[in-house]
Amino acid sequence: MVKGSISKIAGPVITADGMKGSQMYEVVRVGDERLIGEIIELEENRAVIQVYEETVGMKPGGVVEGSGAALSVELGPGLLRMIYDGIQRPLEKIKEQTGDFIERGVDVPSLSRTEKWSFTPVVKKGDKVESGDILGEVPETEVIRHKVMVPPGVSGEVLSVAKSGDYTIEEMIVTLKTESGKTEISMLQKWPVRIGRPYKEKLDPTVPLLSGQRIFDTFFPLAKGGTAAIPGPFGAGKTVSQHQLAKWADADVIVYVGCGERGNEMTEVLEEFPNLEDPKTGKPLMERTVLIANTSNMPVAARDASIYTGATIAEYYRDMGYNVALMADSTSRWAEAMREISGRLEEMPGEEGYPAYLASRLAEFYERAGRVTALGSDGREGSLTMIGAVSPPGGDFSEPVTQNTLRITKVFWALDASLADRRHFPSINWLRSYSLYMDAVEPWWSDEISSMWRELRDKSMALLQKESELKEIVQLVGEDALPDRERLVLEAARMIREDFLQQNAFHEIDTYCSPKKQFEMLNLMIEFYNRADDAVSRNIPAKDITDLATIGEIARLKFVPEDEFEAKIVEIKKALNEEIRSLVDKYVER
Repeated sequence: MVKGSISKIAGPVITADGMKGSQMYEVVRVGDERLIGEIIELEENRAVIQVYEETVGMKPGGVVEGSGAALSVELGPGLLRMIYDGIQRPLEKIKEQTGDFIERGVDVPSLSRTEKWSFTPVVKKGDKVESGDILGEVPETEVIRHKVMVPPGVSGEVLSVAKSGDYTIEEMIVTLKTESGKTEISMLQKWPVRIGRPYKEKLDPTVPLLSGQRIFDTFFPLAKGGTAAIPGPFGAGKTVSQHQLAKWADADVIVYVGCGERGNEMTEVLEEFPNLEDPKTGKPLMERTVLIANTSNMPVAARDASIYTGATIAEYYRDMGYNVALMADSTSRWAEAMREISGRLEEMPGEEGYPAYLASRLAEFYERAGRVTALGSDGREGSLTMIGAVSPPGGDFSEPVTQNTLRITKVFWALDASLADRRHFPSINWLRSYSLYMDAVEPWWSDEISSMWRELRDKSMALLQKESELKEIVQLVGEDALPDRERLVLEAARMIREDFLQQNAFHEIDTYCSPKKQFEMLNLMIEFYNRADDAVSRNIPAKDITDLATIGEIARLKFVPEDEFEAKIVEIKKALNEEIRSLVDKYVER
């Protein structure tokens, strides 16, 4: 191993001499406490290293020892239910050793070497296997079966396979005859975090990632394997939105990366997630979740790595054929970590001090999303959906991180502080947000729900746009000066805003809304508008229409349980017909 010595220290960035023979992104151990670091720049025999732990007290002359390997994560049974820091150190295991504070230089394996897992083989002696083929299964949790795969780059004939039984992750379970000789495979894999795991083919995203949140699913849908950004100022609801997505999204596995978030927010996540009930299975949500916690007071270099750690773990479960959703909260803090390290390296700064490679790093991260055909002979499909929160200072969407994220992601859920101030949640601004997956997911909605979905969604957006234009006129002349037809537009848009787009994350019924219920609710609102518009054309005053009792019933529809809403809609439609008929009798036929 290469050994050098510290010559310069600048916060988390140190310079070491005598490092000839090292490689970029190689992991090194620094100083007497053997702190973890990573080489980020090489020049002749000098290496610049970012240290993933606090460097206070370190001095020149300390030993730097190379490992010969890049920063990697351990992949295998035991990832789910775990809480890691940015470089995959298990925080609960560290707490058992060091107490409430992480001591420098602590070295705890990411996955337990002593815990035994019940392995069931699915191959037998003489089988030919290739990279990605499934060798056996392990019931990792009550809801996820872990599939033990042939590592990428390995193929051959099975010489021996372990019997069904309990094994640790390091025990050999399969021996292959390969071109280079014999290869023994255990349940443990290691993979460098900065390199995306390979797959056979990337497929078009065509199936929506349903979250039960009406503004996400119906108005600005995200496809499985897609990318989305949630930018917004402090207090606008980014974290709660991501919690809702993590809890309700129809993904098999959730990877939640708290990247540089405030300690109290991350504490809330760590306390809440283990107690959340998975609506699919009735089991704790942690049974299919991996949490990566890297708070704002943790070393900045580990924050830079945390995003890649999360992406690699997510890709691993994608390769098993699962639909995975990765929540990154927030990529702005990751970019700030890049900016700080870039400054220590004395690199030429780009816009607002961020490094010139900010855009390419963001693109590199989001490009790891996708719906793919995984390696292996069975042609299984998996997907990795990435949802990144962005925290622009002062809610300024023109700043570099937000702008570069928007160039890459295909869904933009723009949080609005003025909506949050009015207690309208989710505070997604429907006039600034967009989704480029509308055409891709339309066939799914047409086949599974109704062919009218796109038409209703577009008509609703048109009403909201018209309302925005009319509000400017109302501010000048007052609502009473508007013609009846335009007053009706304001009422219909208000219904869509308050009774459809607004959703209570803490209400036991309204917290989740099925696609069928979403469609029926919107269909009823548009039907009300069409009936009312027809009535106004027959000289029935708009005021009488806006006073109908049915409007209140429509408003309460979102609090009706899933198993009762269809009967309730039939009841409301019947009442609406009767009320409209009575108005016609009163004004038209007298």
